[in-house]
Amino acid sequence: MISRITIDPVVCHGKPTIRGSRLLVTTILELLAGGASWSELREEYPKLEDDDIRACLDYAVQLAQFKSIPVAA
Repeated sequence: MISRITIDPVVCHGKPTIRGSRLLVTTILELLAGGASWSELREEYPKLEDDDIRACLDYAVQLAQFKSIPVAA
C-alpha cells in the first residue's frame, strides 16, 4: 500500500505525493481531518482511488509510530 506514496526531490520540494503526482499526502490528510468524506475527496480529485487514501492514512500511522518508511523515488 505504501508504494502508492512517492517522494521525488524535484516534485513538490520532495514532499510525499500520491503515485508520483503533485497531490500531496498532507493535502489528503488535512481534508480528512477537516471532515471531508472519501467520496468528496474522489469527487474533488477524480484520479484519486480508495487505496490512495488508505496509503495516506497508513503513511501517517507509520510516521506517528516513528517507524522508518521506505518509499519509492
